[in-house]
Amino acid sequence: MAIMITDECISCNACEAECPNTAIYSPGMAYNLGGQEYAALNEEHTYIVPDKCTECVGYYDEPQCIPSCPTEAIIADPEHVETREQLIAKKEQLDLVGR
Repeated sequence: MAIMITDECISCNACEAECPNTAIYSPGMAYNLGGQEYAALNEEHTYIVPDKCTECVGYYDEPQCIPSCPTEAIIADPEHVETREQLIAKKEQLDLVGR
């Protein structure tokens, strides 16, 4: 399951530096995936790109962004449920195509 940032976010970006997949972006900022640029997913607050989020699988035992959030705005994304095996495969794919 990918992680998401809710509207409780204050856009402090404390979580951004914690992400090993560079899946977290400032509000309104376009993101890159596999060498292509895509429009921002959120204009109002910091956001996580689900296609880049592996819940830190392959790097850490737990997501690093959640404890860094001062407002508890980072939660599991119920629309992007993935198994550990799927998250590992996603990490391997990101390693191949670039973040």
